[in-house]
Amino acid sequence: MSNTFPLSLIAATVFVSMSAVAAPPQGYPSDYQSVIDAATKEGKVVVYSTTDIKAAGPLVKGFEATYPGIKVEYNDMNSTELYNRFISEQASGGTSGDVVWSSSMDTGLKLATDYAQEYKSPELAQLPKWAVWNNKAYGTTYEPVVFIYNKRMIPAGDVPDSHAALAELIASQTDKFKSKVTTYDIEKSGLGFMLSVQDAKADPNYFKTLADVAKGGLAVQSSTGTMMERVSSGENLIGFNILGSYAEARAKTDPSLGIAYPKDYTLVLSRVSFISQQAQHSHAAKLWLDYVLSEKGQSILANQADIPSLRNDIEGKNDIDGLTKMLGNALKPIPVDESLLEYLQPKKRLDYIKQWRTAAGK
Repeated sequence: MSNTFPLSLIAATVFVSMSAVAAPPQGYPSDYQSVIDAATKEGKVVVYSTTDIKAAGPLVKGFEATYPGIKVEYNDMNSTELYNRFISEQASGGTSGDVVWSSSMDTGLKLATDYAQEYKSPELAQLPKWAVWNNKAYGTTYEPVVFIYNKRMIPAGDVPDSHAALAELIASQTDKFKSKVTTYDIEKSGLGFMLSVQDAKADPNYFKTLADVAKGGLAVQSSTGTMMERVSSGENLIGFNILGSYAEARAKTDPSLGIAYPKDYTLVLSRVSFISQQAQHSHAAKLWLDYVLSEKGQSILANQADIPSLRNDIEGKNDIDGLTKMLGNALKPIPVDESLLEYLQPKKRLDYIKQWRTAAGK
């Protein structure tokens, strides 16, 4: 079959495609149409992300429907791979991501300090102040960090509601929980390392609590998906420092997976995003970032991808207001600021990992 088409038809198709581009969202600057026009000429945006494509799919679909002349080239990878790949590409001067979107907040901000371009999003006024760093790096989500457990094998009365209760449960039943407790391997997972550091900042007794949790032996993993699978199957019985967004999404179709929100403190992660200084599709990158932060994009994340919104004007309960009504002062958002960088200093990071491994028996 021939794949040639009349030039007039191609021209008409291009015209229809470009004319279908949406006007600037209500309340945006009057010159935003020029950003849309330039982005449409660029034709695509390259996103480097730790958010798996299954979760991000509805957002990509929504963006491409809003801006039909722009395709999203979405690259899904773990946090360590993203960090190393982006740095390597920047050093070599080769093609790379236009936008970085990382759940590992500390390494995401580290990349932003070195490689982000300044961009004041029109959505800025709708965001919490703690979620924006120098108009370069933006928090994009509001995700509580939870415990997960096997509902068939952990009685309802034993489900821990605090970090101390988790430690007490495991220390009192070491035979039952021997090698049955899972969490991140903080040396292999950038996200796991960052969450552990935040735990230590939130809880002065963290390493003692960790040692009690580890009395039966820890089964450490590098991905949330693996931990959820093993808890669901019964290979492990309980897991901690799990992203609640992924757990809630799985629990909808997995009757074996239970979720507990710690009431002493619940860390809240916000995936960090920025536009690269060297972005080859910089206008399309601006559209993508603004869309992710917008009411429309945040609504898709909250209600289709099960990733809670950091805005307070999203329909439903999966935003800051809804979670605050449920957990109140227990919520501890991790700020997008320089404090994230403290433990990325090589010696401090290595010392911390050694201390963690001693407490965890690894």
